[in-house]
Amino acid sequence: MASSSDSTIMTSKVVSSSEDKAIRIERANEYPQEVWFFLACLIALVAMFRLLSFVCSKMFTRNSLSSQDSEKGASQSKAVVNIRNLPLALINLYRVVAFRYTLDFGSYSLNLAEVVLTMMYMAALFTWTFINTTNVSGGKFDVSYWSNRAGVLIASQIPLITALGTKNNIISFITGVSYDNLNFLHRMAARVVFVLVWAHAGSKIAPGLKATDLEEAWLRCGILAAASSTSLCIISLRPIRARAYEFFFYTHLVLVLLVLVGAYRHTENFSPLAFSYQTYIWPSFIIWGIDRIIRVIRLVAFNHTYFGFNSGAGKALDATTELLTPKCVRLTLKRPPHFKWSPGQVAYLITPGVSSLPFESHPFTIASYDSQMSLKEITSSAASTDSDSNTTPTVSYWKELVFLINVQEGFTKRLADIAARKGSVKVYLDGPYGATHNLNTYDTHVFIAGGTGVSHTLPLLLDTIECVRNGKSICKRVTFIWCIRDPRNITWISSVLAQALSITPDSLKVAVRIFVTGSSISNSPDVPGLGYESPEATPSISSVEADSSHTPVFEKAQETLPIENQDNILVDNPMSLSAFVNLPSVTMRQGRPSLTNSLKEEAEETRGGSMCVAVCGSRSIASAVRKGLQFPVSGPLTVLRGGANVSLHVESFGYA
Repeated sequence: MASSSDSTIMTSKVVSSSEDKAIRIERANEYPQEVWFFLACLIALVAMFRLLSFVCSKMFTRNSLSSQDSEKGASQSKAVVNIRNLPLALINLYRVVAFRYTLDFGSYSLNLAEVVLTMMYMAALFTWTFINTTNVSGGKFDVSYWSNRAGVLIASQIPLITALGTKNNIISFITGVSYDNLNFLHRMAARVVFVLVWAHAGSKIAPGLKATDLEEAWLRCGILAAASSTSLCIISLRPIRARAYEFFFYTHLVLVLLVLVGAYRHTENFSPLAFSYQTYIWPSFIIWGIDRIIRVIRLVAFNHTYFGFNSGAGKALDATTELLTPKCVRLTLKRPPHFKWSPGQVAYLITPGVSSLPFESHPFTIASYDSQMSLKEITSSAASTDSDSNTTPTVSYWKELVFLINVQEGFTKRLADIAARKGSVKVYLDGPYGATHNLNTYDTHVFIAGGTGVSHTLPLLLDTIECVRNGKSICKRVTFIWCIRDPRNITWISSVLAQALSITPDSLKVAVRIFVTGSSISNSPDVPGLGYESPEATPSISSVEADSSHTPVFEKAQETLPIENQDNILVDNPMSLSAFVNLPSVTMRQGRPSLTNSLKEEAEETRGGSMCVAVCGSRSIASAVRKGLQFPVSGPLTVLRGGANVSLHVESFGYA
């Protein structure tokens, strides 16, 4: 009897084990597919929201403006709720809540849309990992159920992480979100998967590994992939990336390759007959390869003269360098054939003579504008405006590729050394990349920049002026705000700004406001003869930190400070600084701007119309702009009462 009972128990255990295995395999196959279905729906939802926001904004903005024109009277429009503005009110509510409220984590800052997407992604992966983990015997949270399932889910997310990290990817094409904005999701997904990696590895390590286990190739490859993934997450932290970008760049390439190869070999022996888990891995190689092929094609197409049979054919495309200030290099490159770009886009520069490795690339915003105007149109008005200085206007910002490069360490420091000698460098161009801004349907444009962030806003200003001249834009007002630490930085763009103002049509009102946030010009020995008459009540202002976590430093209104005794300034700019600062559209001030008050005033001036705000600068500047465009300035009730429909574009180099 005992023998029969033992046999029955043993048979029952074998059956249970067999059933458990069948269930585990079935769920390991189904759950990654369900996760991908969820992600596909999420991507479609993001695309739909962006499409609806775009369509509704274009459809209802003009109707709203016509309605307000017929009503007239600011006091009346503020009191009356117009139900026809409801679609715009809902759109502005969505924009404010999703993108203008942020959560700060030390030096990191995330808007609510990023937080929600991160939480949804984490919830999806962890739910499908740990759900239904009760075995057939009734044991709850059976490690054999969730451990290998976590491994399969990890493998299934590798193509997504790879795609989000490439410059040319289908997700960006579907959603309309540029690759640089998707890069946050790339890092977020990688870090969530990293947690699953150690959940999977820990479940195997906890019971203990035998010495003979290390002889198995699948285990060694798994350890390699896990160790490489861990190292990637460490070096991708922003403090490390910011201080040692070149180290991060090369190490990242090597570690990604090790993760892919290790994961591919690790899954080889654990795939069921019906489906190979390696199917989740090998598409990553294709995604990465397609991105590289596209980039190589662009590289050859835009730099083909460098590859010609004539050894001097590409010499004309060599870039010139100028050290404008100790912290800024201007790099100018003749426009390659067939190369077109839009304001706000970036290009990757490959400079073998400067970079540590031949094909090392660095992204920089294109500070010039791809103008359709003729050379005569650009120079005629500017020449008459600048006739007193007996100089020839420059057209490089309209007809050539110009980059304003902030000097740090490594690559930019070596480039600054070459610029100090006024040397030229061979540059291979890859791009353009990034989102494009169509601002033609907005009544008011507000451009805000800090330091070299003006590379983003300057082309937007030039584009606005040209589109208004050609009748393609309805814009009536432009406010251009630029915060700089050193008064000498004005010479970076003073000439091109003066030229732009000289060709501005009468129908467009342009105001240029420059704020010097460092010490006053009178205390700058490098700029002789230029000083401020500062009121006694104006306090001394310290320089702005590039990644300050305190927003209020941008909320102190300052008095306008007149400039005098400027005739002795020597600048390597076609237009004298004295002529620039005396232009009627230009205002210079000592201290930081009150961005909240400025944006509120601009929104009031645009009642019944639409306003676009573009900002590029430090985290503190971006935070101040977001704060200034929250409730009630862009609130739904304000829009219902005829307030401006406000759109915000943020390019911040201080975010995670």
